[in-house]
Amino acid sequence: MTPDPKASRAIARLMCDTTRDTLWSRYRDRVRQTRPRADLECRTGSGRATYHRYDHRYQRHLITYGVRMVMAKQAPDTAASWLSTREIRSRGYFGGEISVLNLLAHTCTHEFAHLLQQHAGKRYHGSVHNHHFYQILDQLNGDGLAEHTRSHLAGLARRQGLFLDDRAMTMPCQQQQAGQWQKGDQVRFGKGRAAREGEILKVNRRTCTVEGTGASRGLRFRVPFVMLESG
Repeated sequence: MTPDPKASRAIARLMCDTTRDTLWSRYRDRVRQTRPRADLECRTGSGRATYHRYDHRYQRHLITYGVRMVMAKQAPDTAASWLSTREIRSRGYFGGEISVLNLLAHTCTHEFAHLLQQHAGKRYHGSVHNHHFYQILDQLNGDGLAEHTRSHLAGLARRQGLFLDDRAMTMPCQQQQAGQWQKGDQVRFGKGRAAREGEILKVNRRTCTVEGTGASRGLRFRVPFVMLESG
């Protein structure tokens, strides 16, 4: 069943509230010891883009949660390609269990870890998800704050009648996904103005390397299996 965009936008707003109520409230005073005017703005975006940015001039952090990101993380096939899924599994966050609730709560913690990384001066051009970042993310999970974030988000959703499934997802097998494709296959990926077509050059562990054709000729892409369609 396709996730409801209206409900997904409401969930994204709850992620904003949760980030401020649990994460920012814990670290706000500590951040302001060195940057007294520091503040956090959270907002929802209409696409998949989910990110942290920092405005040096106004000492303002901005975290955006994309509505299409929320939608994508509610189904195994579309959740499989996200970094948050790999982090939960590989680093054992929330016991390594993938669920809608765990993915969205972890997204809050992940983006807030970028805020703390920026504050610490450990975010560099070309080196964002570095070992400094994962030290921070591990700490947020290890000290119980990530679990508190998860509980807070679940409570807000419950009070508003929004369903965040906490049952473990059955994720698609990457070997089976990879076996669907081979070099030379004609494929399509992306939607609307971002739609592309091309030919598979290489099948990787989680993605395919695609040589653009048609309007995308001359470009190369690394495309997650779940985004590919036969051309």
